[in-house]
Amino acid sequence: MDPRAIPLNKAPLRSPSAYVLYWAQMNRRVDSNHALLHASELANRLRLPVLYYEELTYNYPYASDRLHTFVLEGVPETAKRLKKAGIGYVFYLRRNSSDPDDVLYQLARRAAAVITDDYPTAAVRCSNATAADRLDVPLIAVDASCIVPMRKFDKREWAAYTLRPKMRRLLPQFLKAAPEVHVVQQFQEPPPPFHAEVTPENIPALVAACAVDHSVPPSLTYSGRRAEAKRRLRRFLERRLARYSSLRNEPSAHATSTLSPYLHFGRLSSLEVALAVRQYSEEHKLVADEYLDELIVRRELAFNFTLHTPNCKSLESLPAWALATIRRHSSDPRSPVYTREEFEHAGTHDPLWNAAQGELLLRGTIHGYYRMYWGKKILEWSASPEEALETMIYLHDRYALDGRDPNTYTNILWCFGLHDRPWKERPVYGQVRYMSYEGMKRKTQVAAYVREIDLLRRTGRDPFR
Repeated sequence: MDPRAIPLNKAPLRSPSAYVLYWAQMNRRVDSNHALLHASELANRLRLPVLYYEELTYNYPYASDRLHTFVLEGVPETAKRLKKAGIGYVFYLRRNSSDPDDVLYQLARRAAAVITDDYPTAAVRCSNATAADRLDVPLIAVDASCIVPMRKFDKREWAAYTLRPKMRRLLPQFLKAAPEVHVVQQFQEPPPPFHAEVTPENIPALVAACAVDHSVPPSLTYSGRRAEAKRRLRRFLERRLARYSSLRNEPSAHATSTLSPYLHFGRLSSLEVALAVRQYSEEHKLVADEYLDELIVRRELAFNFTLHTPNCKSLESLPAWALATIRRHSSDPRSPVYTREEFEHAGTHDPLWNAAQGELLLRGTIHGYYRMYWGKKILEWSASPEEALETMIYLHDRYALDGRDPNTYTNILWCFGLHDRPWKERPVYGQVRYMSYEGMKRKTQVAAYVREIDLLRRTGRDPFR
């Protein structure tokens, strides 16, 4: 029994059938993908080939040139790797409302079963629930996003310190390299007419043909290719890991991995990263505990929160003490107060906050330490806590390459007290942790960061990409 797999319906296997279908929603890669491995193992037992199906539609929330480009940039490598593995590939680009919206079900009519991703955000939960009801073959969701399968923990954990010892007991079982995907039967069929051929050269034209938000341009910093993710991982190991513990909270030092967009879109697995970091640190006698704790415990705490919280985008999901203190201070005077549009266009009085928002607009990410400050100030400068939360989610959902993710919603709600403890009471914040501009100047090189983002804005080029 695969500990990562959960059946979503009770339909029987189809026999005869043409293939086992893997529907890639979040883990858009071939290697280190336990969902694709599950599909290949089932196919091998049934003596069938595997067909890998990936879709990009025009109407997901905040669909834009930025998000579309990032996804499309990874497609040529996926196609090449699948061909080498003997697995079929269908990439469907739904450009507008006149294009068919039932391609998954067309492909499933010839499938013995459908394997997909187990992922706790509402969008995937909804699509999986809909498909489970409509399909007449088994739909099995497999967790290929977490190192320790998130469903090993059957309740919500309240902080990293409660999850950490449980993770440590299970890590020896799961912190192991995934086998290379192997299929007995090669996929031989030609691609169907709705398959889209994607090349590096035709990506701009494909994006332009889609009914998405063309006002959010591609990132100046990140390319969606798996090869780029692996390059960044190598750079982190060779040039940054030794500095991570001491400089991870200094944005101008560039000591972090910059892998969050690739983890979100599934171009790279956290398992691959953890194993690479562990091996490199052992070989070079480095201490990587702090990074591995962030990657494994903190990241999977976010998946645990999202899985076990009915509405992970609501203040109601906060711990009781945080919600109570936020409510007590919700009518406190606030000055200044900015609108969503002023936040969106980096129009505050604070040069550091504006630079952090500028990084989001240009790179599609914000350095983790300054993102905490960014969120805290939105809470302080919004008319209400509810409005602050809506603004943070909107800005991340629209602009962030690592948004719409369990870590997004967890990190945003951390600004309101999630996975934290009570602090000294003060206006607006109550007992929620406070962060100040003066504190940032004492702890980090604010001026250097502001200059960096200003240079990025003026030149349109990122020397740190």
